[in-house]
Amino acid sequence: MATLTSLRQLQYLVALSEKLNFTRAAEACFVTQSTLSAGLNELEDTLGARLVERDRKTVLMTPLGLEVAKRARTILAAAQDLVEVAAGSQAPMTGLLRLGVIPTIAPFLLPPTLRVLRESYPDMRLALREDLTANLLARLEDGQLDMVLIALPVDTANLRVEPLFDDELWFVGRKGDPQLKAKAVNVTPLLTERLLLLEEGHCLRDHSLHACGASTHRSTEGVEATSLLTLVQMVDSGLGVALVPEMAVKSGLIESLSLVARPMVKPSPKRTIALVSRRSTTRLAELKALSEVILKVSRRLGKTAH
Repeated sequence: MATLTSLRQLQYLVALSEKLNFTRAAEACFVTQSTLSAGLNELEDTLGARLVERDRKTVLMTPLGLEVAKRARTILAAAQDLVEVAAGSQAPMTGLLRLGVIPTIAPFLLPPTLRVLRESYPDMRLALREDLTANLLARLEDGQLDMVLIALPVDTANLRVEPLFDDELWFVGRKGDPQLKAKAVNVTPLLTERLLLLEEGHCLRDHSLHACGASTHRSTEGVEATSLLTLVQMVDSGLGVALVPEMAVKSGLIESLSLVARPMVKPSPKRTIALVSRRSTTRLAELKALSEVILKVSRRLGKTAH
């Protein structure tokens, strides 16, 4: 049988591929630089190929090194799941659960969800990370997160997806806006031209453009918002209109502003809120329990389970 690499060696390679610096990679792995360097040399000897190009000033990954590091992340995530199988079998819904949430969900759904979780599962600790969808999915696949709460549609290939409920998109504009007088709004070219967007990377940007049939590269006079709060403040300043998730509207996001929110004519554009995990996860009990808690909270917001 061929000699197998160790998980520790793979961890060194992943760290170096991210830091591109031996000192910082060693610090991230809590070992000395010489230990990390020796481990990488052993890994290259085992594989019979160069993975890292290095001199006194620069560190570069070879094409093979990048591919091995990519596969190593998957292996390390699966190994972490294996470790958690034993811990989870002893006492589900206890210990640490690392959850990622996108910014257009976190402020509106997390506070009531956390209250229910504390009441129902006092022995479970949550480590939360708010970030953009692509970053959260990358961390999930690398094993740095256990689950992520995101909005579909996005590419979730090779991941376990649990759709929870639909969240409609509502038009928000200044009070008295003649295009928002009706109880339900039709998309018109003029509304689309006035549409304000979140910056690149936010899935709500793509959902809004798709709902209006607009170009994926356009924005109103180059104005883009970094957050949903900034977006509605821009609308309040008279810069245009925006599509805002219904959960944000009903959570009071625009109550203190001179704005009005209107649903769109049926069938309304919507996003689907989903809980996503790795296919290899062993935390199915936590996945189910967290899904049930989120659905319980969503029903209070008037949402219907998927």
